[in-house]
Order: sequence, then structure tokens, then C-alpha cells
Amino acid sequence: MDDMNHRRLLIGIAHDYYLSKINIAEISKKYQVSRYLISKYLDEAMATGLVKININTPIERNSELEAKFKHRFPIEHIYIIKDADTTSDDERHVIEFAAETIQRQIIQSNVIGVAWGGTVLSVIDNFQTSTRDDLLFTQFMGDNLKTNAANGSTPLVQKAAAKFGAQYVTIPAPLYLFNDQAHQALAQEPAITPAISNFDRMDMLFAGIGTLASIDSIPVWHQHRQAILGGADPQAVVGLLYGRPYDINGHILNADHDKLFGAKMPAILKVPRRFGIIKSKFKSEALLGALRGQLLTDIIIDEAVANRVLQEDQATPLSK
Repeated sequence: MDDMNHRRLLIGIAHDYYLSKINIAEISKKYQVSRYLISKYLDEAMATGLVKININTPIERNSELEAKFKHRFPIEHIYIIKDADTTSDDERHVIEFAAETIQRQIIQSNVIGVAWGGTVLSVIDNFQTSTRDDLLFTQFMGDNLKTNAANGSTPLVQKAAAKFGAQYVTIPAPLYLFNDQAHQALAQEPAITPAISNFDRMDMLFAGIGTLASIDSIPVWHQHRQAILGGADPQAVVGLLYGRPYDINGHILNADHDKLFGAKMPAILKVPRRFGIIKSKFKSEALLGALRGQLLTDIIIDEAVANRVLQEDQATPLSK
């Protein structure tokens, strides 16, 4: 039996056993194969990845830790997921919980802003398909130009809209524009104005938190890093959110030299619900700055990230 026919046999047996609930004796008669071989083939289907079994254990939150965060930081919505047995499970739980929570908020919204990044893509991939053709997903920042990655090839607003059968608008322009005249002129272009007209209408947005490594990972932005930072000291940058660098106290460092093409910070900060999803404890310093600067209204993290943030907060007192 050649490989393709053998693979089809494994798929047929696995489908009958796991989905159609046919017992091994009946499968043995159907395929004229011994019960021993049926069991062996089921094991092979599992070992080769043709069959994957997921046990969805309930995702639990740490209410005590959430209360500590609300007491320490000016944030109304904080979701801290209890740690699982492995780091990969922790990250998966954060993404799954974020997808469910954000999807509930999307259903109550009309215009949703979508940022860039691998975390955002993972959340979108975990949305449950439904139909809301009255929704509008909008890109509120230009293209990050990370075209060699899944989170940069197709606009994430398009991916999100497809989950809901909804409408979407994009910004066919770079994330940063360093020529001020080009910046102003492009904002008047008909291909750009539909997105711009919706900036003030966003009910919610969701994003991941970046670092300077986010800039350095894209050659053109790495080459113009100092222009993006607006002359700010790179050592002072703890994170990037909405494409802007900020310090440990949440102060935007390039406010007077903002080269980002998209929604201005005042418009972003007026959005009622701004979700941030952080699944790496190595971004705890970046999260601390975002919390102190009230850059987000909703945070979804796990216990490891939460505890690291509290440690950073004690080690780095807030300065005015």
C-alpha cells in the first residue's frame, strides 16, 4: 500500500472511530483488517498528528491578584488568568480567554480598531465565526511592512471582519511617514479617508504591546529608529503601544515628533474600551508603563506576568 492510500486508510478509520463512534469490531469488518491492526492504526494516526485530542479545561482567573491590580493601578477591567502547568498552556489560555472576552465586547460595538502583531493575529484566529454584517473593523495605523510574516501579509482587519461577515477599511500606507508634507497630503487621499473618518467612531480596539525589538525586527524602521523615537533616548523606552514609544511612567516620548500615520493619541485615548493582551513576562516593564500611563482600559494577562509587574512596580517608583 502506498503512502497516500495508507494515509487515507488511517483517516477513514480515525473518522469512523472518533467521530462516527463506530466500535473497533465493526471497523474491522468494514475495512477487512484485524482488530489488532485497527488499534495500531489509531495509535499511528495519533502519533503522526492526523488525530489531535484537546481537553478544554476551564480557564480560571485569580480574583485576589486582580483586586491588587485595581487597588494599585487606575484600571477598571483587569483579567488575570491562573497559571497552567506549562508556559505554552499559559500563553494558549491567555489567547483563548482574550478571544472570548474581546468577542463579547465586539458584539456590543459598532466600529472596532485592530492593531498589528502576532498576538492580535492569534486572538483573531481564535474568534468563533458568527454573522454581524453591521460591524465595521478599521485599521487605525498604517502598514507595519512586516510582509514576510503571517501578521503582515493580509490586513488583520480583513481577517477579523471575515470572522463576522463584517465590513472593513484599511490604511494602504506605511506605519511611519517621515516627510511631513507627504504625511499631510496622503491623509487627503480618497483611499485613506474612509479609515480616517472612523477614528473618532471607534467603540473599542485591541492590541498587543511591543518593545524596541518590534522596530528593530523590520529593516526600514530599524534604519530610521531615531526618527521614530523623535530624538528620545532609546534607553528610556520600555514599550511601544499604538506605534508610539513610552517610558516606565507611561509618558509618550515622541509626542512632539510623532511620525506615525494613523489615529492621533488624543483620538485613541478617547476610545471607551482599549484591550491589551500580554502573554510574555518579558514585557512586564512595558505593561507597567502602559498601566501607569492609562494607555489601556482592559488588560488580559496571566499570573506570571502579573507578579512580575508588581515586582517591577516596587523596584521602580513612579516619578512625576
